Amino acid sequence: MTVFCVRHSTVYRYRRPVGFGVHELMFRPRDSYDQRLIDSRLVVEPRPGAVRWIHDVFGNCVARVKIPGAARGLRFETRIRVEHLTDSGPDPETDAAALVYPFAYGPEEAADLAATMRPHYPHDDVRRFAGRFVKPGGHTDTGRVLMTLCYAIHESFVYARRNAPGTQQPALTLQLRRGTCRDFALLMMEAVRSLGLAARFVTGYVYVPDRDGGEVRGGGSTHAWCQVYLPGAGWVEFDPTNGIVGSRDLIRVGVARDPAQAVPLSGSYVGGAGDFEGMTVAVQVTREPAPAEPALSGA
Repeated sequence: MTVFCVRHSTVYRYRRPVGFGVHELMFRPRDSYDQRLIDSRLVVEPRPGAVRWIHDVFGNCVARVKIPGAARGLRFETRIRVEHLTDSGPDPETDAAALVYPFAYGPEEAADLAATMRPHYPHDDVRRFAGRFVKPGGHTDTGRVLMTLCYAIHESFVYARRNAPGTQQPALTLQLRRGTCRDFALLMMEAVRSLGLAARFVTGYVYVPDRDGGEVRGGGSTHAWCQVYLPGAGWVEFDPTNGIVGSRDLIRVGVARDPAQAVPLSGSYVGGAGDFEGMTVAVQVTREPAPAEPALSGA
């Protein structure tokens, strides 16, 4: 069991005092069998008039913050500690009928999965890309299809940060062969959906182990990946940015059908377009050292 600590700061700057609309934050990790929230803290400056918590349509925890008055700056800082259990990937207890692709979901599951099975950005290039990982006219090991698709994006595409908001269309990501973690997550989701499987978007954080000297991408900001639903195994994590299968070093905060529904922080200000001066985002994910074992006393 590992304990991760996350400190996430977002600062907005304005050229003159402006008013603020309601801001929504999605930062509280989803409690589950593989991760448990130990504690969390939210600091807002100027001091908020009210903070109200809700569950959105996907069951994510969202804080709605009202900020009275006007100011030239707005700062949000969140801190969380979460107990994390690594999931090694697709469960060997995946239903026998789903071990080989193609397979069909049962009618009860299919009814609830329908919105996550339907491609949201249908494109021939995405379908052809997904088809490369399936044996033509035959059956393919389901785990192999998904893992090779995840690894192919990791190995064949260039990761590049982008300051502009939003997520690229999957066909554009294919064309450019580059993108952010959100772009890669959406590309894999749409490729999986084009194969008739259910996939959803995940927003959260990734731990970057400096000691390993590896190239884990997505540190220093929020991170994104996707989940694919396999009968018997449930929602399985796939991070195409880093080629991670399973929840290793991934801290899950929110899930959604589409990236636009899982924005870590959103809101508005009352003022002119030219009043906005800029913003700074900083994310630090650390791992608490394991408690020292008591020394053995000599005889």
